[in-house]
Amino acid sequence: MSKKIVILNGSPRRKGNTSALVKAFTEGAESAGNTVTEFFLDSMNIHGCKGCFGGHSSRECPCVQKDDMDQIYPAVKNCDVVILATPLYYWNMSGQIRTAIDRLFALEEGDGNLLRGHDRSCALLMAAEGNGFEDVLLYYDHLMEHLRWNNLGHVLAGGNGDIGDIKGKPELKKAFELGASIR
Repeated sequence: MSKKIVILNGSPRRKGNTSALVKAFTEGAESAGNTVTEFFLDSMNIHGCKGCFGGHSSRECPCVQKDDMDQIYPAVKNCDVVILATPLYYWNMSGQIRTAIDRLFALEEGDGNLLRGHDRSCALLMAAEGNGFEDVLLYYDHLMEHLRWNNLGHVLAGGNGDIGDIKGKPELKKAFELGASIR
C-alpha cells in the first residue's frame, strides 16, 4: 500500500548535501510506490511560534498566525510518514526546521490532537561538516517519544563541509534504501 510522505527540508541550500540525501531518499520512496511531498523551508515564509496556545487543531489552518505553515499543516495531518531533513548547525537541527517543528504544535491544540500518534512514522536525514550528532539524536528521540511516532531511524552523513562533498558516499545509498523500505 502506497504511503504519503512529507519531507521537511531545513537546509538553506537547494543543491547542498542535505538536499542530496533528500533526493536519494525520494527516489527510493517513489520507487516503492509512495507519494512524496517536499517542503523546502528556507524559501517559505514561516514565523516562530508565539506560544499563545491559540491554535485549534481541527481548523484547516490551525495556527493563529497566517503564513506558509498553512501549506504544511494539511500535508502533515494527512501523511503517513514525516521526514526531517537538516544540516547539523551547532550540534542541532537548522533554525528553519526547528521553527517548523515548533509550529506543528498547533496540531496538538484545541479541538483534538491531530499530531501525536495516528500511526505516523518519522526518519531523520542529516548532513554535517563534522560528526557530532549525539545531541540532535537525543532531541530527535525525545520528539519521537512525545509524538508517539514510529522511529524509522536516521541517515547521518558527517564529513561534508562543502557543497557536493557527499557525492559517492554510502549515506546516499542508505537514504535511498530507507526510502525504498517504506511500504
